[in-house]
Formats: sequence, C-alpha cells, structure tokens
Amino acid sequence: MTAGRCALGAALAMMMAIAPAVQAAAPLPRLPKGLEAGEWELRERGTDGAVRRICVAHLNQLLQSRHAGNSCKSFTVSETQRRLVVTYECGAAGNGRTDLRIETARLVQIQSQGIARGAPFDFSLEGRWVGACH
Repeated sequence: MTAGRCALGAALAMMMAIAPAVQAAAPLPRLPKGLEAGEWELRERGTDGAVRRICVAHLNQLLQSRHAGNSCKSFTVSETQRRLVVTYECGAAGNGRTDLRIETARLVQIQSQGIARGAPFDFSLEGRWVGACH
C-alpha cells in the first residue's frame, strides 16, 4: 500500500470517528419551510376545540394528519414562502388536500379535507410549537 493510500485511509477513519460528535453538537433540525421540529399542539377550530400534541419530525405529519402511518403519494399544488398546498393519495386508506399557512416558524394554520377510512373529513387546525419532544 502506498503512503498516499495509508494517509487517505487514516483520514477517513478519523472523520468517521468524529462524525457522531459533530452531529450531536448540531442545532435542532428545522422542518422544510423553516418550521421547527419538536412537539406541536394542534387545536381544532370549531365547536369543541379539541387539542392534541404530536412530535413532529417531518412536514408530512402536519400535511397528512388523518393518514398518519400510511404510505401516500403527494403532489404540490401551490408553494410560496408562507404557504403550501398539497394533494395526496394513500390508496385504500383515502386521500386529501391540505393548505398549510405559515405565520411563523412556530405557528401554522392548517385546513385539510378528504376521505379517511371511507368517511369524509374537513377540519381547520392551529398548530403551535411547544418545545422539544419528550
């Protein structure tokens, strides 16, 4: 083995050894569109104002909340810096259309409608970031 290859191998081994330490020091991730990852409180607008909390790591958790855990194909209808409109198809589980309006990195308005488990749904939510996931 040449000296150059030995040096390259040693450099790669050192990079692999320190990579976990570099990742651990990285700031909290942001979701696409600048939204904060973490625990979000979703408050339904309407009669009872039901509230639920979810740990959000992916934008689809806010866009496809009635189809959580399903493998869905999505299509972006419209996208601006502060708004995202998508439609999605989840096979037999149903489909939907969601309009996500971003007020800040920690406050969103969500309007969604579609079919889930054979029944129609239509709701409006306000989503607020409340902190890191527990």
